[in-house]
Formats: sequence, structure tokens, C-alpha cells
Amino acid sequence: MSEDITPSPGETPAPTPHRRRVRYSGKYPRRFEEKYKERDPERYSGTVAKVLASGKTPAGTHRPIMVAEVLEALAPKPGELAVDCTLGFGGHAREILARLQPGGRLLALDADPIELPRTEARLRAAGYGPETFMAVRTNFAGLPQALANANLTGADCILADLGVSSMQLDDPTRGFSVKFDGPLDMRMNPQRGFPASVLLEKTAPADLARLLEQNADEPRAHDLANALARRSFPTTKALAAGIRAAVHNLGKDEIDLAIRRVFQALRIAVNDEFSALDMFLRYLPACLNPGGRAAILTFHSGEDRRVKKSFEAGLREGVYSHIAGEVIRPSPEERHANPRSSPAKLRWAIKSP
Repeated sequence: MSEDITPSPGETPAPTPHRRRVRYSGKYPRRFEEKYKERDPERYSGTVAKVLASGKTPAGTHRPIMVAEVLEALAPKPGELAVDCTLGFGGHAREILARLQPGGRLLALDADPIELPRTEARLRAAGYGPETFMAVRTNFAGLPQALANANLTGADCILADLGVSSMQLDDPTRGFSVKFDGPLDMRMNPQRGFPASVLLEKTAPADLARLLEQNADEPRAHDLANALARRSFPTTKALAAGIRAAVHNLGKDEIDLAIRRVFQALRIAVNDEFSALDMFLRYLPACLNPGGRAAILTFHSGEDRRVKKSFEAGLREGVYSHIAGEVIRPSPEERHANPRSSPAKLRWAIKSP
């Protein structure tokens, strides 16, 4: 028998508590999870425009760097086959795809299992079907295998943008920066390898010092290594605090630089980026058709040195007919509008006919 809970005459039912919806906390909320307007650009284009006008990158997006310069170097033409080895948010890919039509195709690679399907869905929604646009989850060092699996022998244009995407930097769950606190991970593919926190716990001071020198040209590598090696830093903020404590006698700008260099060095090590780049540069000529064009965007000196030496060696050996005489950098206008473009360097090469 059920209990009668009907109020008797004269009684007032207890009011239902009012629950306010979660509100958007201002134009530029601090927490990544609150930035739902920026992460829905189709619906909130006005908010996105304001963020862009302020010189920032909207959350969950990425602004392609040196688009005009990349397009000039690659010179994609209708009917050609192009490869974007680092698809990311798809900004470069979308511009290249437009110039390949009619009849051209783009093969896009990316190791990130989180961002790749999102970008593929955006490009499909823009009208690029499987006959025009193919997406493959692999590191850029897997270019030869990706071409072979697609029954392709060579490409007319190959782009590799070696920078970390803004989606990865801004997402605290990925652990790439100290902008938001999150687990110290840094893996491009979270399904493989082990995170940066484990790397620090396992690495001896001498080995960590060598890693900081080779991957980031860190001048205080030994002091930092002694303070950080074989210690537990589960989050990005914890590591940043450890770095600050190790170089507390420096000025704020120098401390911030040290934090960025340590994070960069760990990210490169966790993802084995230099080995992947060396392999990619070794395979690159064989993946280009005669007269094919390659363009590579780098973001620190270790990457740029490798690309420069590889292109120069290819020119001497007759593999390339032309290479960029000088490194190409973003214009002052682009650096002002998108500060994340500032360290970018572009080099290009053309395979001999």
C-alpha cells in the first residue's frame, strides 16, 4: 500500500528549489571547460571574432601559420596530389584542397586520435568526400606506408607543420602547457608510450640534463636536471613550480623561458619527435614526384637545423633542384595578430625533374 503524500487542505506544497543554468562567465573565461561559446564557432561567430581581434586563438581551434607563404612554396594545382603530413585543425589543408580542384586529392596524416576525427568531420562537412580527401592516423614518419596503403606512388606537394596545435596546447587534459593545470602527459597520441610525468620519474639527472640541452638548448640544464630528475610531478602546475624553485634567483622573464624550454624538451622526448623528423626527411625525396614541392614549418632551432642540413645535402647531391635560400618567417602583421606564429620558420625544396 502506497503512502498518501497529498497535502491536506490549507497546506502549501514545499517549493521546488530553483536551479539556474550554468552561465557563460564573461567574454574570456579562465577555465577551459567554460569556453563553450568559443568551441562552437558556427553558433557564436561574434564571440570568436572578438577573441581573434584581441590577438588570441579561440579555444578548441588553431590558426594556420604563414598560409600565403606555404601556398606560394607548394603551388598546388588542379588535378595534383598533395599530402598534409600534420593535419591538425585543417587550416592549411582546407586552403590546399581548394586549389587542387577540380580533380585533385589530398592525403592527410595525423597521429592525434582525438583531433583527427574532428578535423575530418569538419572537412567532410565542407564538401570534401573520400574521393578528394583521405585522412590517415599516423605520424608523419609513416608517410611512405600511408602512400603505399592508398596505392599512391608519389605526391606533387608535401607539407609538414611541426608545431603543436592550439587545440592540444589549450586542452588541460593533454598536459602540454601551464596555461591550465592538468596531468603532465604531453603525448600526441595518448594511446601510445608513457607521459612526461613518468619520463621525469625514470630519468637520471645526467640523462635529463643532456635531454634539456639537446631538445631545448637550455643553458641551465644541469641545475634543472638535478632539481627535477627522478621526482614526481603529476601535473603541469606542479612541474612549473618545481622549475621556478630551481631557478628562483632569475628574473620573471627568464623563469618563464626556462619553463617553456623544459616543457618543450620533455614534449620532444615523450613523442620522439627528432627521430620521427630525421626519418621523415630521409624518406621525403622518394615520396615526391619529379618536380614535386615540399614545405616544412618548424618552431625551434633543433628542428630547423635538421631541415636546413637535409635540404642542403639534397641540393648538393642533385636530389633537389632548388631550395629556399633563406629561412622564411611570419610577417610582423601575422606575429602581431597571432603571437603563437612568432617562432615559426619555413623552408621549402623542389625535387629534381
